[in-house]
Amino acid sequence: MTQASSHVGNTKPPLSPYLVLAIAIVLPGFGQGINNSPLRGLLMVCFMFILGMVTYQMAAPNVSLIGHLAGGIFIYAFSVMDAYYWAKYRMVLFKRNG
Repeated sequence: MTQASSHVGNTKPPLSPYLVLAIAIVLPGFGQGINNSPLRGLLMVCFMFILGMVTYQMAAPNVSLIGHLAGGIFIYAFSVMDAYYWAKYRMVLFKRNG
């Protein structure tokens, strides 16, 4: 039996994009992990910390906390949108092929 034929009928639907969105908001990087891209999630978290530290060091002393962490917040927002986009894409592919 080939590998392709062993998976026929065993496909389960991906998680709801809204559930993935909620998880990605609460736990940064886990949205990508749920979408079967754990390395992408790990990279998002690493860049979030790196850019957060860089902007924290480079911001002027009179800037707000959000301004100090702007780089990390930007990557966080991008990772949340990315997790939702790929969850939605996987759901559309599942419905089209399923």
